[in-house]
Amino acid sequence: MKHLILATCCLLALTGCASEYIITTTDGQMLTSHGKPELDRDTGMLEFEDAEGRVQQIPQSNVKQMLER
Repeated sequence: MKHLILATCCLLALTGCASEYIITTTDGQMLTSHGKPELDRDTGMLEFEDAEGRVQQIPQSNVKQMLER
C-alpha cells in the first residue's frame, strides 16, 4: 500500500511540472513553453524551454499575456 501512495505522489508531482504555457508577445507571436517560464529579475528576460526543448529568452517588456494550458 505504501508503494501505491508513493507512486501516486510521484505521478502528481510530475504532472505539475508538465504544464505548458502560451506566451503572447506584443507583436502578436504565440510561443509555447514546456514548464513555467521564469523571470530573471537582473536582466528582465523571461526564460523558458520551447516545445523542441531549446531554452529561449525574450524581454519581459515584449510579453503581452501568458496563459497556462
